Amino acid sequence: MIKYGESSLIANLYTKEFGRSSYIINAVRGRKSKHRQILQPLFLVDVVAYIKDSREVQRVKEIKNHPAYQNIPFDIRKSTQILFLSEVLNKILREQESSPEMFNFIKNSLLFFDLDVSAPGNFHLFFLLRLTGHLGFLPDMHFEGSGGWLDLQKGVIVPYEPPHPYYVNQEGTAALQILSGLKSGELNTLRISRNLRGYLTAKLIEYYHMHFEHLGEIKSLKILQELFS
Repeated sequence: MIKYGESSLIANLYTKEFGRSSYIINAVRGRKSKHRQILQPLFLVDVVAYIKDSREVQRVKEIKNHPAYQNIPFDIRKSTQILFLSEVLNKILREQESSPEMFNFIKNSLLFFDLDVSAPGNFHLFFLLRLTGHLGFLPDMHFEGSGGWLDLQKGVIVPYEPPHPYYVNQEGTAALQILSGLKSGELNTLRISRNLRGYLTAKLIEYYHMHFEHLGEIKSLKILQELFS
């Protein structure tokens, strides 16, 4: 977000109809502003805006939280994962074209995560892996036989350890195979150690780096790793 004038902000919003766009939101920076708590990472909002194709920055008429999260703001484990995923999405969702399927995936995943009362530690892994399908580089997790290494350069599981460092070890590959077959409501069935969870998070970010040269450092990754270590 960027300060604009005395009390306004320019914020990036990702919408179903217009994709990612910039919006001026007035009267949001004062202490008494009712909008102060709305503009948090990956909060869901309803927006009424004045849209003109000739403008790079649109102007918001009305904005409100809807649906409002019930648990994410009050659960450090959930809010840290949301901060991490928000940073990743902010760096990769740069196109303005709308993608209703991707929008629905993001929204529905967040709504489920907010209300899920089971162990939430695997959500960001599930989200990052499933998001690759909407971005066009979903790895092929099918593999005949036991063992195997996920080759991140090829995006497939191979029966030998690759001769380069861009791969997931056998334990991690087996966990990702299980994860790829789970539904959102089954994430608590994936029992992995904290060390493996941290390893898989780093490897998935490495995979994203291979497809987005501008991704750069994910600063919140360190916070996420410390929380779950």
